[in-house]
Amino acid sequence: MQDRPPTNTTVSSLWRTRFIYVALSIVFAIFVVRLFHLQVIKHEYYRTEARQGQLKEYEIPASRGVIEAHDGDAIVPIVLNQKKYTLFADPLHVKNAELNAQKIASIIGGDVSDYESKMQTETRYSVLAKKLDKQAKEEIEELDLLGIGLREQEYRTYPQGEMAAQALGFVNDDGEGVYGIEQNLDEQLRGTPGQLRAITDSKGVPLVSNEDNVITAPQKGDRVVLSLDMVIQRYAQDALKSGLKRAQSKSGSVVVLEADSGKVKAMANYPTYDPNEFFNVDKPELFTNPIVSQPFEIGSIMKSFTVAAALDAGVVNANTTYADPGSYKIDDATVTNIVEAGGAGTRSISDILQYSLNTGAVYLLMQMGGGELNDRARQTWHDYMVNRFEFGKSTGVEQGFEAPGVVPDPNEGWGLNIQYANTSFGQGMTATPMQMAAALAGAVNGGTYYKPSLIDKVTLADGTEQIHQPKVVNESVVNDQTSKDLRRFMELTAAENRYVEPRIGYSVGGKTGTAQINKPDGGYYEDRFNGTFLGYVGGETPKYIIMVRADDPKIGGYAGSQAAAPIFKDIVNSLIDNFRVTPKAN
Repeated sequence: MQDRPPTNTTVSSLWRTRFIYVALSIVFAIFVVRLFHLQVIKHEYYRTEARQGQLKEYEIPASRGVIEAHDGDAIVPIVLNQKKYTLFADPLHVKNAELNAQKIASIIGGDVSDYESKMQTETRYSVLAKKLDKQAKEEIEELDLLGIGLREQEYRTYPQGEMAAQALGFVNDDGEGVYGIEQNLDEQLRGTPGQLRAITDSKGVPLVSNEDNVITAPQKGDRVVLSLDMVIQRYAQDALKSGLKRAQSKSGSVVVLEADSGKVKAMANYPTYDPNEFFNVDKPELFTNPIVSQPFEIGSIMKSFTVAAALDAGVVNANTTYADPGSYKIDDATVTNIVEAGGAGTRSISDILQYSLNTGAVYLLMQMGGGELNDRARQTWHDYMVNRFEFGKSTGVEQGFEAPGVVPDPNEGWGLNIQYANTSFGQGMTATPMQMAAALAGAVNGGTYYKPSLIDKVTLADGTEQIHQPKVVNESVVNDQTSKDLRRFMELTAAENRYVEPRIGYSVGGKTGTAQINKPDGGYYEDRFNGTFLGYVGGETPKYIIMVRADDPKIGGYAGSQAAAPIFKDIVNSLIDNFRVTPKAN
């Protein structure tokens, strides 16, 4: 039987089969090539992309350095760290922002809509709440909310409350030290953060055990021991607060300084605040420390330095007497004394302090010029003010926002003679309480000016201890005899004016100051004054320098003697009664 030729249907089917086979082969080849491209050629690229989708970098905060101080013979912490919790959201993983917000608000309170909006931002880390306690943390964790996490974080706590608040400063919500010692030593205290570069799971939780993680451990901040003594600090704060209340003064300051080292033992201001609740303070000026940041015209406490300069320059001696005219006409102004000082008469150097003679201070300035007010007098007095007593310069004490004060130029300006006559009794120039205390220390301790300091010791992260020794700025403020004479005059002034009660075995000296308050638009108020008292207490030699400032008291009388002197007296009695001062041997 003869074969029949293929039909059209058979040929069509064959070609269809061959076409499908070829097409499948091409598709398969494309897949093979594509897989080869993805898995071999682009392998590292896609591996990196996938890892970056899961990779997060976390900063591990360093533990901020603890701050300690003296409390009698003990060392106690006055600034600590407290563990609390920050609640955050990763909006990429949040599934139901509204419901999550409601649940969170039911535990910690707050605005539901605010939480909800923060869960819907474009950022991968949105802070919902800070400073949550452990109980709130545990309750939120029980909710097991997708995309919601808690981060342990240390916050500053100040167990002494308002004690030395302006000296300490605080740490804000951004972890930055602001004001006081927290600002000045911020870099040392903050330490070095660590770093966690972690692979995360689908919820964004770090897989800490993953071998691709990179961890750099944080380095804690330095531990600092301050020179402040909490016992003396309490005396100062209590005396200041009660004394200002008596004097009807709304604000004031006290600084207590060691005479032979420059170490600050107390810094008290009123009004003050609690650094634990800095966010509740509605008057930012409360944060600054007026002891270093607010120079002012200091008044007659300056006469102690005018006496010291004239004695040291050799233009007068401790036994000098002079004919006081009762007033001096200088340029277009007249310098007079208070009524209680009496009129013209023969006066001694001691009288200048005891009776607070403005004319006596001008007399001393004139002697620096050979008997008259001239360029030589101004240059000599300027040299003592700036280069011996360090006025017009920041002291460098470890505080934020320290101001240098102003000493007028002896060569430039109008009315130089009357301007410099005014500076001899504490007007026409400005200084801070810290500058005044440090300068008096140099004048009465034998002539050594120490840089004021708040730091006794620093312990580094590796355990190394750095002891802060007193730093000498000038060893020739005045000569030793001048220092002895000045102490004798200041002790006589304090005793004769009854600024303190007689204390057998103790040396107490001091001088009051009453300075007119200057108007914002120039000139002075006729009925408003600041009161100051600058003095010391010790045994054989001065132990503590005490500077008191009382602003605009309403008690009547002279602001220095009626408002500032009683505060000084209370602090001196507390120091003596509580054995903070060693009496004389005999």
